[in-house]
Amino acid sequence: MTPLPYASGDHQLAHQFLVEEAHLLDTMQYAAWFDLLTEDIVYCMPVRVTAVKAIDEATVQTMHHFAEDRWSLRKRVDRLLTRHAWTEDPQSRVRHHVTNVRTFTTEDADSLMVESALLLFRSRGDRPPDLLSAGRRDQLRRTASGLRLARRDIEADESVLRTQNLAVFL
Repeated sequence: MTPLPYASGDHQLAHQFLVEEAHLLDTMQYAAWFDLLTEDIVYCMPVRVTAVKAIDEATVQTMHHFAEDRWSLRKRVDRLLTRHAWTEDPQSRVRHHVTNVRTFTTEDADSLMVESALLLFRSRGDRPPDLLSAGRRDQLRRTASGLRLARRDIEADESVLRTQNLAVFL
């Protein structure tokens, strides 16, 4: 597939969507972030396996750090909006660096496919900061309210994650 030119209107819209989404997550505006999701959202991060090829491919494809839908994402957002979300203490610092954005058209005129690289920095003050590098493949859908995230597949660049938990949206 050939990416759209960077000056194209669709690429500019998709890139702006990702930058604004990162801002909402960095500033802990979780309810506003949740509003960017479609009703049929699929949000997953498969486990990256770097082992011999003798492993059953069907098993590998079903192993996920998380595989979520709108209901489970709503539960996570609701928890983050309470005072009980100690893993995302307001004194912590989270920053989503989104780069290498490439946008593609799809057979569905109402959707765009977007690839991006993500570097997540998280500092909680009680331990060394976390860095998580990943590639993302998103399906963005056009709606009357603008672009919305319909699917996100996240592929971590490391097979062993060095973070204490994944209680953060990527």
